[in-house]
Amino acid sequence: MTAAHGPSSPGSRPPTGAAAVLGVTKSFGAVQALRGVTLEFPAGQVTALMGENGAGKSTLLKILTGDHQPTEGHVALDGARLALASPAEARAAGIRIIPQEPEIIPHVSVAENVYAGALPRKAGRLLDRAELRRRVTADLERLGFAGVLDPDLLGSQLTPAQRQLVEIMRAVTGEKARVIAFDEPTSSLSEHEVDALFSLIRRLRDQGIAIIYVSHRMKEIFQLADRIAVLRDGALAGVQDAHATTEGALVRLMVGRDLSAMFVRQDVATDRVVLDVRGVTTDAVRGIDLQIRAGEVVGLAGLIGAGRSELALALAGDLPIHSGTVTLDGVKLRSGRPGEVIRAGLGLAPEERKAQALLLHRTIRDNTSLVVLERLRRLRFVRRGAERQLAQEYTDRLRVRTPSIEHEVRKLSGGNQQKVVLARWLARKPKVLILDEPTRGIDVGAKAEIYQIIADLAKEGVALLVISSELPEVLGLADRVVVMQNGRITGELDRAEASEEAILALAMADDLAGATTPAVTTTLPGASS
Repeated sequence: MTAAHGPSSPGSRPPTGAAAVLGVTKSFGAVQALRGVTLEFPAGQVTALMGENGAGKSTLLKILTGDHQPTEGHVALDGARLALASPAEARAAGIRIIPQEPEIIPHVSVAENVYAGALPRKAGRLLDRAELRRRVTADLERLGFAGVLDPDLLGSQLTPAQRQLVEIMRAVTGEKARVIAFDEPTSSLSEHEVDALFSLIRRLRDQGIAIIYVSHRMKEIFQLADRIAVLRDGALAGVQDAHATTEGALVRLMVGRDLSAMFVRQDVATDRVVLDVRGVTTDAVRGIDLQIRAGEVVGLAGLIGAGRSELALALAGDLPIHSGTVTLDGVKLRSGRPGEVIRAGLGLAPEERKAQALLLHRTIRDNTSLVVLERLRRLRFVRRGAERQLAQEYTDRLRVRTPSIEHEVRKLSGGNQQKVVLARWLARKPKVLILDEPTRGIDVGAKAEIYQIIADLAKEGVALLVISSELPEVLGLADRVVVMQNGRITGELDRAEASEEAILALAMADDLAGATTPAVTTTLPGASS
């Protein structure tokens, strides 16, 4: 492990071939977002930029790309000072950013989106469509996106992953790029698309481009990065050699404590079965038997495509169940009745919180009260005072970082958006809560707060089913781990026997014999059948 590098003096010069910020401070009124940050981004290397939400990563990127000007310090390229007054000036200097939220023109094609501002013309003004087609076809092939992006699709027709790829193409086409920053680029990509992106990033690095890669995903960081810079409270906490450091060391730099300290483990499970699933079969899952007790945290593990999210949606009434039964605290639930499921006491925080859970352009108050409006009504009207009181109570309880409960949810960080989803269900006081990838895309500090919320809910007697692709998270949270593969349960592990190796063995088990043998059940010892 290399020693952490503290900020050098504002007058120091980066080596030739490097971009850098030198002694950069940025203040917004009384708030200091960056404090004396000196950090190099060497050509031909991938520098990962990590830190909690609010650590200063976004501000640093905006200074590099001309969206913000530093209060003190400056940006340099090849040792020469740059005064970047706008994103256009940063782009002209060869500095590009691929934002987390792509900016797509909805009514024009992929090709026109990619070359917006630099479209080929003929006769002075007319769009040269033949030349545009030639360029985009060549670039799709060169970048490895041929077959993934149709150049004729309209911006409004693109999936989130395709929108992200359009932004990537914008950054790497046209004038020579010197520095490219990727801000959480894989948040909406499939595994295949992630592989193509990583291959592209490595090619860009090998061409001598300085890559800045911002992500909360440790696995990605260690796959790609040559060096890892950590920001904490607006200052540079350290720079580590990616090949010599550890996940634990990075977490300590980010939050000042070990990863293991995040998990709050208490044995509070009772013998009372709250959720009883028997033989449930849908289009995606087969013969699922599962029981969860009051106060128990059950982890649901498995590889992509195992059917975990589909099971969650079926239990919540959002996907039809073809056979089998779901009983919640003695009440048999009918398939395809999400309102009935909610009233019975089951809540679901889905994997795609932005698309499936949140009203992004509505306030925290609106989102929190969504499933309890009948309690807040007098005649046909919602009692706004009671609604505000409820939203404020749970916003305070979950420590949602926001100026007020009237703040739009889309303006919150990922961790705070997830807390709003949880606040909604806490206000409903569920008996069973299913959490599908509850910490995806949020920083380690927010993760620790989510883990504490889960522990508190278990202590209150809520039965919890936690779906996660992060095995340390499953092991840290769960009293019992259930593993799925190809829509079937392949086994379960209690806390004492659960390990990453044991979970992976079940997640990759050959289930061909399962077509002729009964599914493995996960009923509790001593439970009636």
